[in-house]
Amino acid sequence: MYSTQELELFPDRTVTQLLFKDVKNAAELRKNAMEGKINGALINPSMIVNPFQVLVAANKAVHLHSTGKMKTRSLYSEIIYNLSPTNNISEAFKRFGMSDSDSAVLIVLVHLKEETQHMTDIIAKVDGQQIPVEDVSMLTDPAKVKKLYKTTPQEDTCLLDAVVCRMATKDVM
Repeated sequence: MYSTQELELFPDRTVTQLLFKDVKNAAELRKNAMEGKINGALINPSMIVNPFQVLVAANKAVHLHSTGKMKTRSLYSEIIYNLSPTNNISEAFKRFGMSDSDSAVLIVLVHLKEETQHMTDIIAKVDGQQIPVEDVSMLTDPAKVKKLYKTTPQEDTCLLDAVVCRMATKDVM
């Protein structure tokens, strides 16, 4: 039901993704995250093509965190920021962060391998149905994704590649 992957460059760190639909307490979850009661990134899954996209953003966030070069205040806000093709932090939160009216949420946790209690606590706080992370594409809005990342018709067959490319190159363009 969830996806956990070790970061190759940071073998002590693990990224766990949890996906929920039919969420009834989005406003409460968002408020808890802003107050620091939920230690994770709450992402709107309509803008996520594949879990790999989130893994790329999380890996970059952990790298920037370890080198002290983050552009945002926390590791989890950096993950949300890294999903965006632009350098506008507030725009990234509007597009990729969870809003009070969302009915689905992708929660991203970065933790030490041994830590699992944190994940159990967060699952208990979500009033919704947990579904496999691999099903995130069922919640994706391809038209919004294509518009935001400014993909070409030729890239429609490999949308994930186009999205990850734009995420990776935003710092150099």
